[in-house]
Amino acid sequence: MNFHRPGAPRTLADEALLRIRADIIAGRLAAGEKLQPDLLEQRYALGRSPIREALSRLATIGLVHGEGQRGFMVPALTEAELMDIADLRCRLSTEALERSMREGGDEWESAVVASFHRLTLAEGKLPARTDESADEWEQRNRDFHRALEAACGSPWLQQFCDLLYDQSERYRRAFVRYPEINPAIHAQHRAIMEAALRRDAVAAKALLAQHIMQGAHATRRLLLGIGPK
Repeated sequence: MNFHRPGAPRTLADEALLRIRADIIAGRLAAGEKLQPDLLEQRYALGRSPIREALSRLATIGLVHGEGQRGFMVPALTEAELMDIADLRCRLSTEALERSMREGGDEWESAVVASFHRLTLAEGKLPARTDESADEWEQRNRDFHRALEAACGSPWLQQFCDLLYDQSERYRRAFVRYPEINPAIHAQHRAIMEAALRRDAVAAKALLAQHIMQGAHATRRLLLGIGPK
């Protein structure tokens, strides 16, 4: 099963994986929290075997940390890992975007525009301050970035971009307060989209890299207790 572009779960282990993954990324299972199978069984109303299989699979992609005989836990959040994730996202996502601009046609352009529109609509719901509005914004944000990368022609590149997005979102959601998302983010998304549609690879890649790194530095300041700049 593809971890990062999941459809409907096909097995109980798939279902467990999707639900645990979502709760880790959203911070409902917090960094450093021990993942006890008996408690997860109760939480998700699933059996021990699918829970353990899901934890093992999530450990292979870094969303769960295995401690040998001591079981599993949600990985800690560190400054070094945050910036490493951001650096790799810049490298891989800009590569995927450049390939998409080279290979994408009308359908790709339409999908990018549509995903930006849906993201804009989700932004209007953030002041409601609900988990649902935060979840929707993150999903629409993910969809926008996926749309930019969708025509790259490399499932492996898309898979790695998705994995890094998961990790980036986990850090962001641990610290960001969604009604207070900087309005400049909307302008950044629009500028990236417009440069991509112009097929201006130099500008689009620079704008995307700047967008990723600015987000990472904002999260870093919160992680270190410095506060927003």
